Amino acid sequence: MPKLKTHKGAASRFHVTGSGKIMRVKGPKSHLRLHKAKRVRRQFDETIELSPRDRKRISRLIPYGVK
Repeated sequence: MPKLKTHKGAASRFHVTGSGKIMRVKGPKSHLRLHKAKRVRRQFDETIELSPRDRKRISRLIPYGVK
């Protein structure tokens, strides 16, 4: 079989942990950030696990688990 190509846009947005979880960053992180509450700004810094529904789709885009 030929090598699979990694989708570079997905590789920059998602990363795979050592245990195999796919992690992502929350959406509107920097737009009008000063007007948001301090608690909300702090929550944007966290990476969260990808939804199980999206896991199959994204794992096809990053077949070799780009870290």
